[in-house]
Amino acid sequence: MDRKTRILLLIFLHSYLLAFPQQKYTISGTVSEAASNETLIGVTVAIPELRTGVTTNEYGFYSITLPEGEYQLQVSYLGFKEVVQTIDLSQNLKFNIKMEEAAEALDEVVVTEDVEKMDIRKPQMSVNTLSAATIKKIPVILGEADVIKSILLLPGVTNAGEGASGFNVRGGAVDQNLILLDEAIIFNSSHLFGFFSVFNPDAIKDIKLYKGGIPARYGGRVSSVLDIFQKEGNSKAFKVNGGIGLVASRLLAEGPIVKDKAAFLVGGRSSYAHLFLPLFDVDNKAYFYDLNTKINYNINDRNSVFLSGYFGRDVFSISDSFVNTYGNAVGNFRWNHLFSDKLFSNLSLIYSDYYYGLKLDFVGFNWNSGIQNFNVKYDLKHYVNDKLQINYGINDIYYRFNPGKIEPSRADSGILEEQLIQKYANEFAAYIEVEHDITPKLSLNYGLRFSNFIRLGQDELNVYQNDNPVLFDPFLLVYQEADPIRTINPGRGSNLATFNNLEPRLSMAYTLNDDNSFKASYTRLAQYLHLLSNTNSPTPLDVWTPSGPFVKPQILDQYAVGYFRNFANGDYSLETEIFYKDVQNRIDYIDGANLIANDAIETVILNGEARAYGLEFLLRKNEGRLQGWLAYTLSRSEQRTPGRIPKTDNGRSNMETGINFGEWYNTPYDKTHDISLYGSYELDKKWSFNTNFVYQTGQPTNYPIGQFEFQGLTVPYYGLRNEQRLPAYHRIDVSATLTPKKNDQRKWKGEWVFSIYNLYNRRNAASINFRRNQDTGANEAVRTSIFGIVPAATYNFKF
Repeated sequence: MDRKTRILLLIFLHSYLLAFPQQKYTISGTVSEAASNETLIGVTVAIPELRTGVTTNEYGFYSITLPEGEYQLQVSYLGFKEVVQTIDLSQNLKFNIKMEEAAEALDEVVVTEDVEKMDIRKPQMSVNTLSAATIKKIPVILGEADVIKSILLLPGVTNAGEGASGFNVRGGAVDQNLILLDEAIIFNSSHLFGFFSVFNPDAIKDIKLYKGGIPARYGGRVSSVLDIFQKEGNSKAFKVNGGIGLVASRLLAEGPIVKDKAAFLVGGRSSYAHLFLPLFDVDNKAYFYDLNTKINYNINDRNSVFLSGYFGRDVFSISDSFVNTYGNAVGNFRWNHLFSDKLFSNLSLIYSDYYYGLKLDFVGFNWNSGIQNFNVKYDLKHYVNDKLQINYGINDIYYRFNPGKIEPSRADSGILEEQLIQKYANEFAAYIEVEHDITPKLSLNYGLRFSNFIRLGQDELNVYQNDNPVLFDPFLLVYQEADPIRTINPGRGSNLATFNNLEPRLSMAYTLNDDNSFKASYTRLAQYLHLLSNTNSPTPLDVWTPSGPFVKPQILDQYAVGYFRNFANGDYSLETEIFYKDVQNRIDYIDGANLIANDAIETVILNGEARAYGLEFLLRKNEGRLQGWLAYTLSRSEQRTPGRIPKTDNGRSNMETGINFGEWYNTPYDKTHDISLYGSYELDKKWSFNTNFVYQTGQPTNYPIGQFEFQGLTVPYYGLRNEQRLPAYHRIDVSATLTPKKNDQRKWKGEWVFSIYNLYNRRNAASINFRRNQDTGANEAVRTSIFGIVPAATYNFKF
């Protein structure tokens, strides 16, 4: 064969291969726990020969498209036995995988630290995952396992202190966190004013906290997303587990409705310390209760439906003259449908309600307020091939805000019924998000979210001169509330304001080798709801308000870069990140602002800006008897509201001083240094020990810088905002878990957890107040602390 013929033959063969590429097929299915059929999230399904693979989604589904051939399918999830299966991929293949627990343990979800490791090759960064098993180990106040208290041990996450509600992420406010329970929005995450969270750890399957690089499918808040999924229920056998503590107990039951096709889950918690107060002639009460429910039905291989709900209430009363009741109620119907082995879809219909009520018999009226929303979501995930996955969907939320309604509680109270102006809004979003492995070393996650917010009409709307609800007095240098010049009735059918925003997202990972990678991300987010609170920690009385004619939406731009590394074959891992956040239109309040029962809230707020930046460090030990992590955050969180340049009636500008003279000042949740150390040691099958140490820079506050006499009264005066700080916060907690050896021979399995919160009895300052000593006449500072040392014991069981 001459040279020319060989060349022509090679060209022909090349053209043939291009015209008829190698046939590809898809293998797909679900991964679940063999003992219960509970689907597992984040399981690695790998093809070692091709150095590729996928992870299961929120419903345990996976799909991967490969060239025709014979492969080894390797399925791994720590806490479960590895599954290795040889497959002959000569056609599309449906392969559902059952995984068995590697060892018996008390926690029903035995997934441990594996889900908490970061993936070196994935572009997703600024994400922390905690398993139910880890949360139950961490020592907390009064011995009750707590989701919110657990995530406070992660880098970049803090709160306002003991007994404080909510949490702060990377210098953001509490209202800037999107909290989802089975996709339903939770507006208040705390029980008993922050001592407990609303999440029952027995009912939880998966927890992820997104601090940055937030995927395009999420939106509506500018700081973080806490995404929590409940367990689905055991469709093989009836199981019960629970716990009995000093102040609260919990019980969860799950089992099949139709074996291997349908299951239910019901879980409840309640505190009962108030039942013992009458023994000490105390007529006050403070307690909570909540209920988690879920039903799932696997119709066939392509269709599954889920119905889940949560209901929780807190009650605080002083005798019977003052009763405070508040809580969340959510319901969610979801339908999973497989259009093909490559296209997965989920439709969700969600209702969420947050209620706050006061019964004030001593003044003769009741107060009711809250926020309701109706949410429709439709999400699709297209597994194009093993290198490309596309997520897209739409979301529409209708809001109804009730800022407050006053009703007389008795006929002789003299109180007239009054309804503060209710507000209505609609938030729509559409998104597309792409997970793309460009090369073996470079992976991208990029997407775009379009959000549209319409502030709908209401019964009454104040009109102000020059559209300015806040006035500035240039002589006294103070802001004052403006009086409306008239009130209009736009009606429910009108639109008061419309906002549109494009929110691009980009994350990337460049892998140096199997153990080292660099990552970077950019995130833009828009937030249209605002929590009106001028306290350091939110209270149930705080009211949510929508963006509108006088309140602009918050806009975030966040940048982050990081270095990630595994050591010693994954036994250790290191995550370091640097971030910078800039927030436009952050709400600020004029001095002396009254937010409670204010029907013209626009007269006490101004739009400013905020920024936060810092360094996060997380070192984990993932394997062995001793496991845990060291987290450190060095950060700064600041806010500024410069003076506006409003026009006067004669057209001249009137420059204002702004809040704090227009200078940057520390936000109430700025913590320069934040150190958390957590350790878990398994001595043997009978005893295990856990401990954590926390240190934080003191919270910003204001102390008087002087005083003056006025009509015989001593009046303190203050300097610039948040110039001073409380003393540093620190404590050590310890716990020991005793698992009797006779557990192995019995269906009833139990364990005792003994814990000590604040081991060295540190009296951390919740606040510092100043007063005049009655004996000496000198001014003195008084520290208020909430907790000293608190021992506790809990008995956990399952059968």
